[in-house]
Amino acid sequence: MFKKILIANRGEIALRVIRTCKEMGIKTVAVYSTADADSLHVRFADEAIKIGPPSSAKSYLNIPQIMAAAGITAADAIHPGYGFLAENATFAEICADAGIKFIGPTAEMIRLMGDKITAKTTMKNAGVPVIPGSDGLIEDIDEGKMLAKEIGYPVILKATAGGGGKGMRVVWSEQDFERNWDSARQEAGAAFGNDGIYIEKFIEEPRHIEIQVAGDQYGNVCHMSERDCSIQRRHQKLVEESPSPFLDDDLRHRMGEAARKAVASINYESVGTIEFLVDKYKNFYFMEMNTRIQVEHTVTEEVIDFDLIKEQIKIAAGVPISGKDYYPKGHAIECRINAEDPYNDFRPSPGKITELHTAKGHGVRVDSHIYDGYTVPPYYDSLIAKLIVRAATREEAINKMHRALEEYVVSGIKTTIPFHLKLMKNEQFKAGNFTTKFLETFEL
Repeated sequence: MFKKILIANRGEIALRVIRTCKEMGIKTVAVYSTADADSLHVRFADEAIKIGPPSSAKSYLNIPQIMAAAGITAADAIHPGYGFLAENATFAEICADAGIKFIGPTAEMIRLMGDKITAKTTMKNAGVPVIPGSDGLIEDIDEGKMLAKEIGYPVILKATAGGGGKGMRVVWSEQDFERNWDSARQEAGAAFGNDGIYIEKFIEEPRHIEIQVAGDQYGNVCHMSERDCSIQRRHQKLVEESPSPFLDDDLRHRMGEAARKAVASINYESVGTIEFLVDKYKNFYFMEMNTRIQVEHTVTEEVIDFDLIKEQIKIAAGVPISGKDYYPKGHAIECRINAEDPYNDFRPSPGKITELHTAKGHGVRVDSHIYDGYTVPPYYDSLIAKLIVRAATREEAINKMHRALEEYVVSGIKTTIPFHLKLMKNEQFKAGNFTTKFLETFEL
């Protein structure tokens, strides 16, 4: 087992990893920018190294500085958390070359699943259902129009190096194709330095449902059931739950088996997530794989009573997994508490927290790095806390979440708590009648 792990991240996920390391008897190293000097992950790590100014490019994405910190502290492993360098194949290679274990999959696996075209082809060859679309990048607009007509409108244009909804456009008719083609390529080029575009059939009334998976270096794989992540705004998840109110036992089993097949086909080593779109007829299609721990891993932890960060560390250390599949017991819901103003188009709301009272009680969990008097910096993602509840049934979980949100007080900045309170009382949400488009008509 590792003696010391450097956490190449910040905020709640850095603190989350530190907690598990301490429980495993592993020393921890925090890295931080000058803007995060007062963050809790810095306070609770065994050692902390300043790696740069507030800009992510000069701190949390600064590979030389992070590797120098690992060298100075004699860390024998690096945990990347999520975001930043978590799916950076070059960083994984540099760690390997330095003799420091990257807690995650190999660089080869990251590259294989990081490019969406390659990932789709890999899954198709493995027998996993994929969305009808182009076999590779579209060379020119005429080819795109011809393929769109063949697939049938609506279609969706996607950046091959995309993420977070960037370089993505839905095209409803041939008349709209050229305009959307141009804007998607421009946005993709600006965001990722790669304007490559591919085409897929646009799935109407979709659910975004993902399967938690794990694999080890000995060929053992397993799935840990699903999370429903359909409540999103501009392709950003706001609420996640497990199990999905849309899946029946047969579909849950078939999606789990498909995820297993996906992981086994690439000899995957670490924890990860296979993301699917599920249409209103309960057909499911592979969308992408995330080769890292996810924000919403906590939802799965609550319904299977399992520490996924601990499993991730153990796999990296060469400990085999059981290969046993897991299915949810009870129901869990997570609300992402962001420093945003839901009444003002979710505009970021950094600043000093003047009062804080977190929710408590049976079946209530809060993962957060904030505290009374903490100043939320304006430089990073606006997530300040994850509120997770678990209960015997979905109805009980919704009621518990509403009660917990009412107790959760954050003063001095705006947060998304009012949005979540309203959502928990929405009759369509309570009935499980929602898709990824739900928030387009939701009134706060």
